[in-house]
Amino acid sequence: MTQRPLNILVLCTGNSCRSVLGEALFNHLSAGRFKAYSAGSHPIGRINNGALATLARHGLPTEGYISQSWDEFNDKQIDIMISVCDSAADETCPVYLGSAIRGHWGVSDPGHVEGSAEVIEAAFEATYATLEKRIQQLLALPVETLSKTELTQALNKIGSEIV
Repeated sequence: MTQRPLNILVLCTGNSCRSVLGEALFNHLSAGRFKAYSAGSHPIGRINNGALATLARHGLPTEGYISQSWDEFNDKQIDIMISVCDSAADETCPVYLGSAIRGHWGVSDPGHVEGSAEVIEAAFEATYATLEKRIQQLLALPVETLSKTELTQALNKIGSEIV
């Protein structure tokens, strides 16, 4: 792999909650080792307020996120693509993602949780904690020296672990 920051695309269908949390966490925790982006196969066009509130509670930036289509990355080299929802994992990805290393990290969608404010906040916190743990596991690996096969296996192993 290369010495430049690796470009990671965190993908979900709607690009409003989980993928945005993943983008923010990767950019915060990787200290420049990765440059993360998020996108959706069918973006809803807005960021979920619960996701932004979760970022704020953890002291992460809440500005600059957009709910965008994966088509926005046609001209961007994506090294690693991680899907965080089951429906996005099953979709046929655009051709430009053909060379990207892919992993799947299914994470519960807090955006669909109903109940009291406390219940909804707890759902967002659980999703945040799951993504944070998985990202830290990935950051602990010598990603830059792993083969594509080794990295794909590592990504999927991280995603299959129960958090």
